[in-house]
Amino acid sequence: MQERHSNRKRYFDEQGLTTAKYVIPYISDLIAITPKTTVLEIGCGEAGNLKPFLDMGCRCVGIDISEGRIENGKKFFADHPHFDNLELIAEDIYDTVSPEEFDIIISRDVIEHIPNQELFMARCRDFMKPDGIYFIGFPPWHNPFGGHQQLLKHKLFSKLPYFHIIPRGMYKGLLNLIGESETKINGMLEIYDTRITIDRLNKILKDNNYSVLKKTMWLFNPNYETKFGLKPRKQIGILSGIPFLRNFFVTAGYYVVRADK
Repeated sequence: MQERHSNRKRYFDEQGLTTAKYVIPYISDLIAITPKTTVLEIGCGEAGNLKPFLDMGCRCVGIDISEGRIENGKKFFADHPHFDNLELIAEDIYDTVSPEEFDIIISRDVIEHIPNQELFMARCRDFMKPDGIYFIGFPPWHNPFGGHQQLLKHKLFSKLPYFHIIPRGMYKGLLNLIGESETKINGMLEIYDTRITIDRLNKILKDNNYSVLKKTMWLFNPNYETKFGLKPRKQIGILSGIPFLRNFFVTAGYYVVRADK
């Protein structure tokens, strides 16, 4: 496992850097971001992605099912000058009874972890203003590390691309063979079971009456700049025009969508 995954403050800081440098500019040609803007992050963890919005004076709400990560987030933001504009909630998104409507919803590296993404995207409509937008950033399943195998403790297999796409039974057996813990194996199998591809997300958005306002497939994920010092690169050329083959060379998809009436 990489140290950055166990150091939650470092991960929080990396999220904020990427969102400030790439996500906010990506969406700001579609919506003006001002102190009056309201922002919701679903699956926020410690809510590092909300920090740049909070820095701008926006009202920010983060929801995550993990109480521990929500408590971490409150500690990380404790000295922020706009702390009163922030609300962090430890709750299942389906349990919120009277959701506020937001100008912007953001989910980064979240949807690939959620069971029944069709139901989830239908639920997200309840949180959107009529002219609101939803930014989704995710690593498609077929990319070199779409199984999040970088989280493994094994030195070789945590750096080995593509092996996560083998059949589930073989995958579980391999994880046992290399000595991963039962907890880790169960976590990796959850990712396997909730995996999402570009084409599947496109279908889910269409079935739930979302319009895609903007979409970019990245050869080098913008996250990689803070992780590895690699400059982001969009997927271009012949690979981008071959639907199935392109999936193996997209490390991140960026979408901005709006719910149709």
